[in-house]
Amino acid sequence: MEFALTYINGIGRTKARQVLASAGISFDKRSDALEDAESRRIREVIEQMGLKIEGDLQRDITMNIKRLMDLGCYRGLRHRRSLPVRGQRTKTNARTRKGPRKGQMIKRKVETTGA
Repeated sequence: MEFALTYINGIGRTKARQVLASAGISFDKRSDALEDAESRRIREVIEQMGLKIEGDLQRDITMNIKRLMDLGCYRGLRHRRSLPVRGQRTKTNARTRKGPRKGQMIKRKVETTGA
């Protein structure tokens, strides 16, 4: 269960251990062996801890990025241009953020027919 909970967006291993300890469920228990009462306890503990998970977390992250873009600060401009935000180099690397290479325009030599 310790690793199964990490598949929920917003819960890492440390939080998963805290949730399972609070719910009183063994870390070694497999997720398919969970009973309904145990899964309900896990849900309640997550709500009590006030963790933002899945959609709520994603919405907050998106709103924070949008706020930076609206402010026009440096980080917001980097987000807007789809460039690395945290100071990485862009001359080489940064392909994940910038997308596939554009390629160079191949200039064809146009022959002029002179008189």
